[in-house]
Amino acid sequence: QVQLVESGGGLVQPGGSLRLSCAVSGSIGSINGMGWYRQAPGKERELVATISSGDSTNYADSVKGRFTISRDDAKNTVYLQMNSLKAEDTAVYYCTKLGIYWGQGTQVTVSS
Repeated sequence: QVQLVESGGGLVQPGGSLRLSCAVSGSIGSINGMGWYRQAPGKERELVATISSGDSTNYADSVKGRFTISRDDAKNTVYLQMNSLKAEDTAVYYCTKLGIYWGQGTQVTVSS
């Protein structure tokens, strides 16, 4: 049974930072092909960032230069460092492996 568990969400003021974590467990072999998506109220789920086996990364234009995806293979954990947060970053953030396995999501709210 593969499990992805996100953590690190919360309430932060505009301009602040948060780091999300996604712990991966189960017979998954590796944490390659990982990604972060988000879904704001009334909107479709959208890609935020992905990281591949060769540490190649990809970001949505809206978060480039502010967000960084990384991973720790020893801990089977993927991270999303979010800086210079804006109100429009408010959403539930989901971790995924290959778009097949998904976490339960963690709420990020950016508000003063």
